[in-house]
Amino acid sequence: MVPEVATVDRRRLERLRRVGYLLDNSIPIPGTRFRLGIDQLIGLVPGIGDLIGGLLSLYIIVESARIGVPRGLLARMGWNVAIDTLVGEVPILGDLFDIGFKANIRNLALLDGYFRRPVEVRRSSRRFVALIVLGLLLLTAAAIAFAVVLVRLLSGLLQ
Repeated sequence: MVPEVATVDRRRLERLRRVGYLLDNSIPIPGTRFRLGIDQLIGLVPGIGDLIGGLLSLYIIVESARIGVPRGLLARMGWNVAIDTLVGEVPILGDLFDIGFKANIRNLALLDGYFRRPVEVRRSSRRFVALIVLGLLLLTAAAIAFAVVLVRLLSGLLQ
């Protein structure tokens, strides 16, 4: 069932916006138009920083699920957090990526879009999930094909 915008708790949405702003945009960099958030600062801690930032980002996804956002949209939101967390683990380049990617702001834009155009966002989210599943299936098939070729090459060398 699609929640109507009027029935959604406005305070909950406003709290999610504040959390996203705090995590991604709350700290201006003097002399530039760039902003950082707590997520980017925590991400500077080697090894565990981006993981902690990813866990904090899950709050927006969990609250979105409680609101009643469709699973396809939750998958897109989870994808954003996963990309932000995994790429953020790369030293230096990951930190630069974190400054530009801002998964929480992206997720809030997805959430706002859902409440403005629920049918369109639901449809595009289904397509996104289908593409991810297709991509994973192709990746699995490629890995299996690579393993078969490798085994044949190795067995040819041993004979």
